[in-house]
Amino acid sequence: MNIRPPRRFRANISYDGTDFHGWQVQPGLPTIQETLETLLSEIEGAPVSVAGSGRTDAGVHALAQCAAFTLTNPIPADNLRRALNSRLPGAIRVLSIAETVPYFHPRHHAQAKTYEYRICRDEVCPPFERRYVHHHPYPLFLPAMIRLAPLLAGTHDFSAFASADEKDAPERSKVRTIFSSELREEPGRLIYRVRGNGFLKHMVRNLVGTLLEAGKGNADEAWLSRALEPGYLNRTGARKGGPRAPACGLFLVSVEYPEILMNPPPRPVHAGPSDPDETEE
Repeated sequence: MNIRPPRRFRANISYDGTDFHGWQVQPGLPTIQETLETLLSEIEGAPVSVAGSGRTDAGVHALAQCAAFTLTNPIPADNLRRALNSRLPGAIRVLSIAETVPYFHPRHHAQAKTYEYRICRDEVCPPFERRYVHHHPYPLFLPAMIRLAPLLAGTHDFSAFASADEKDAPERSKVRTIFSSELREEPGRLIYRVRGNGFLKHMVRNLVGTLLEAGKGNADEAWLSRALEPGYLNRTGARKGGPRAPACGLFLVSVEYPEILMNPPPRPVHAGPSDPDETEE
């Protein structure tokens, strides 16, 4: 009996998250993961599990989400990409697929992730952009926001910027390292871009909400410094970060991996320190 060997695939996927309830499978709700698993299971003729680099929340978009799955079907990688794109809804596209090492995991092995948040400052938001920006035409003091953004860089306790369910799980570390954090102004737009080794659920949207509060005069550098200190939320009178910004303006831009996994030798490497239960935007 000829048994086909399993092959591990790495895929870069782009999606418009507007009409989906996030990445992770949820019973009875359309999600990116469920859509991919359904089609891959049909191609494989058996259940296929798809792992992603992070669980983007409902309404969040991705320019390049990384996903991985294992198949025994001998279909060539490029033919598989074409087959998926011919059957996926137009809001999801597989940009590339390549075979990788059997132990590759898109979340455990990720070294860095970059998110971008887009804010429309025009009085009227163009109807063709409304799904992809947060429309905020109200007065803001931009210099305060621009000054505050880089102060988020570094290794900090981001408990004040986590979702409520993350705050209720004290056993999970809320410490993350932000490599870069920048807010820039473009004609009619504000673009916030942040790169880090990992993000808590709703963290980026809460950071954007805090920057908006700074633009309104409700947050400053002194408060941010206190909010990033370990145990800040346990103190009397401590307040969490600004209101969560809407999902529609957020994009997962890229996920970075060690070069050894992009061009791997035929031997395993130790998985990274990521929490297997970590959730993100």
